[in-house]
Amino acid sequence: MQLTTEEIIELGHKDHGSVNPAFVGKDSDEQPKLTVDIEEPHTEALEEAADKGGDLVYSLNDRPPWYLCILLGFQHYILAFGGIIAIPLILAEPLCIRDNNAAKSQLISTIFFVSGLCTLLQTTVGTRLPILQGGTFSFITPTLAILALPKWQCPAPNAPVMLSAHLLNGTRPHLMEDPDEVWMSRMREIQGAILVASLLQIVLGFSGLVGLVLKYIGPLAIAPTINLIGLSLFIEAGKKSGGHWGIAALTVCLILLFSQYLSKVDVPMIAYKDKKWKVFQYPLFKLFSALFGMCGAWLICFLLTIFDVLPSKSTEYGFSARTDISLDAVANSPWFHVPYPGQWGMPTVSVSSVLGMMAGVLASTMESIGDYYACARLSGAPPPPTHAINRGIAVEGIGCIMAALWGTGNGTTSYSQNIAALGITKVGSRLVLQTTGILMIILGIFGKFGAVFITIPDPVIGGMFLVMFGMIAAVGISNLQYVDLNSSRNLLILGFSTFSGLVLPTWFHSNPGIIDTGIKELDQVIVVLFTTHMFIGGFFGFILDNTIPGTDKERGIKSWQDEVQKECKNMCDQSCYDIPFCNGILKRYKCFQYLPFLPSFKTTQQGSSK
Repeated sequence: MQLTTEEIIELGHKDHGSVNPAFVGKDSDEQPKLTVDIEEPHTEALEEAADKGGDLVYSLNDRPPWYLCILLGFQHYILAFGGIIAIPLILAEPLCIRDNNAAKSQLISTIFFVSGLCTLLQTTVGTRLPILQGGTFSFITPTLAILALPKWQCPAPNAPVMLSAHLLNGTRPHLMEDPDEVWMSRMREIQGAILVASLLQIVLGFSGLVGLVLKYIGPLAIAPTINLIGLSLFIEAGKKSGGHWGIAALTVCLILLFSQYLSKVDVPMIAYKDKKWKVFQYPLFKLFSALFGMCGAWLICFLLTIFDVLPSKSTEYGFSARTDISLDAVANSPWFHVPYPGQWGMPTVSVSSVLGMMAGVLASTMESIGDYYACARLSGAPPPPTHAINRGIAVEGIGCIMAALWGTGNGTTSYSQNIAALGITKVGSRLVLQTTGILMIILGIFGKFGAVFITIPDPVIGGMFLVMFGMIAAVGISNLQYVDLNSSRNLLILGFSTFSGLVLPTWFHSNPGIIDTGIKELDQVIVVLFTTHMFIGGFFGFILDNTIPGTDKERGIKSWQDEVQKECKNMCDQSCYDIPFCNGILKRYKCFQYLPFLPSFKTTQQGSSK
């Protein structure tokens, strides 16, 4: 999907705080009455969109009505649910809580609570893009490597301690080892590694080093990075969809039906405005396409489970489409759980764990930079300036520190599937994502509510992934519109970087333990980096594009920069990336002009360029 400048509309650009035209009525009589006043809610906006070739309903600074913010924010919550909840479920076994539903419930509540806090932080003072923050799979590999060490092996089932592990490590077994202490000690090791490694991300952002590197990043580096974000997850989408391909196909068809075939169909709705009732047309299917598609498939699975159509044995094909598999998780989840920092104890730090986790931080940083550009493109915002990217990376580092302090067992990063939802729903409002953050905080406290969504069958989530990750891959390809694709140089760089990003991680996963330098920390760093698809693609694209001779026009640098300047001129200024309530202070003191993560830094740059 390609969104050019002409395709982006910004409703309410004269007054970003205005109410949606669908709910603005004319003057009426004093007495309330029901009138058959069928309006065309987005007539002017849609005519403008037709002229420009786009159909964005709400752009970055638009403020949808509060009830729409809640519904759209809840849709983003649903989309992120599968990816966020997958992390504690993956870590459950190496943390020795596979059968401890109470611990898993607390871990799930904690990761949602912290994700909500980090989302509010990123959308308010970070990049200020409508980008959701959640757990990152980039940290999973180093986490599993840390927990695979002999000293963190889980005790044998039905036994308080594994004697052989203690004998190998030369430690003395504790005959009455507390089961909670078993997994909390492992969690504290992960917390310490993330806590220290995240400082690297903060330094990269606040020092402006990320911005310096961005001067040498062009479309041929960003395209494979974003493309591989979607392509690298095809295995996960295939695993979940493979549980029942019929249900996965139904989910895809429903999402396509609502987002594409019915996108122009407006649903009649009634609203009370200006002391009279009005019937208006509203693009309901376009706004809630992903939510309707997934809930529709979920409902079908529920009915098939009730009527016992789906297999009842776990060994039979289609069992994973049942909605009663995880009902015990709902029963065992507490009604309320308020996470707090240090709830698992004081974090512990070791050199090997920190170095391994740093590789995950670097991979997450590279992925997030690509996400920022994709999010800006899909939300109708100008390309993010250097200070916004620097600040966004630094805020992600702060978010990772918060995740370490609260004890999620993971860090935070931008969520690709929610960025893809911006392109499908055509809603890029920042306020919607801020509402999502508040919902994640509130619902993270109510353990029973979050546990209900554990019953969403894997095939339904897999079908959603097929659409969402395909959208992300297409957004990555759209960056090639600036590049001369008739050039053999560009084709070589693009093909090699993309193909290497698929081949190398697959080979490393197929040959575990192949890297043996004699230094465990170095082995972990190498394995983590070379098993991260988007890091390899972006790295090779960056190196080859800057070392193989080529003109700026051939590389797409000139066209890309012209497009950036054109977007900044035609769409809006870059004030949407400014920190709220701080402009006066930042302009008053000149010392802020030298800080590369503040909006005032661009004033110095512009002044020097003139």
